[in-house]
Amino acid sequence: MLVYQRSVGGWPKAVGNAKVEYSKPLSTALRASTLADAGRNDATIDNDATTREIRYLAKAFKATGKAEYKAAAEKGIRFLLQMQYPNGGFPQYYPDKSGYRHQITYNDNAMVKALQVLRDVSRRTNDLDVLDASLTEPAAKAVDLGIDCMLKTQYVQRGKLTAWCAQHDEKTLLPAKARAFELASLSGMETVGIVRFLMDTDNPSPAIRQSVDAAVAWLDAVKLTGYTVKDQPDPKQPKGFDRVIVPEAGSTIWARFYDLNTNQPIYVGRTSKPMPQLADIEYERRTGYAYAGVWPEKLLSRDYARWKQKWNTNASPAPGSIK
Repeated sequence: MLVYQRSVGGWPKAVGNAKVEYSKPLSTALRASTLADAGRNDATIDNDATTREIRYLAKAFKATGKAEYKAAAEKGIRFLLQMQYPNGGFPQYYPDKSGYRHQITYNDNAMVKALQVLRDVSRRTNDLDVLDASLTEPAAKAVDLGIDCMLKTQYVQRGKLTAWCAQHDEKTLLPAKARAFELASLSGMETVGIVRFLMDTDNPSPAIRQSVDAAVAWLDAVKLTGYTVKDQPDPKQPKGFDRVIVPEAGSTIWARFYDLNTNQPIYVGRTSKPMPQLADIEYERRTGYAYAGVWPEKLLSRDYARWKQKWNTNASPAPGSIK
């Protein structure tokens, strides 16, 4: 981890096409070339990069007392603070702003995980209490900014708060397109991570409570009741199976993407054309990407009701939730 840390303070998720895997030993040549490549412009918070290293190194310092581990983790925290936009959003990469990397990135919970690290620094919890106390206040301010960004990026549909997109424009804060199959759309997955982060706020403000209530109501409204997603054996297919959405009594799933205007599920392949059914897109994409899942299940059935009870809010729990 120390070898792979970039000069800017963050870590890459991959070098070229080679995924960074810390379980594999570094040869002398690879170690030397990686250290020489410290200025590479590929530090990111995508796929747990940077946040996992910060947490691991802080824990390692706690266990070993090796100062270089603490210093590297603190440099990682400063990277997160530096990459955050003034409006509170986080890009996927920093300082690389090519393509869609500059957009505010909720995709795969990238921004949420960065803010969770900073929240733990501000609270002095989860092993991050070993880091320099001077980082506590800046981390707390960054969390407040991040929450403000979350509240401002929550999509308003015909005057009503709904959910979030996987990416938002860092200037207009509107939903934005990323890869060809990731159109500007409401997310049944990323919305869950944002709601959980907001629910972890101490003494949530009326704005936070309104945001959580609205997002949970939206998730409940767009659920696909009586369906499940399965990988069915199919010897005719390249991988020996096909991924299908089929009826199943008692099951509920959510789509990854929903149309911004109609709230209808959309399934998008590499042609960037939204389709109404998973079966409508190419095999490579429908079996290589999570287009449907049960991400909001525990939030709606258990955790939201507990949060409501904890903070004694007035709005009614989500339909079907445990009281």
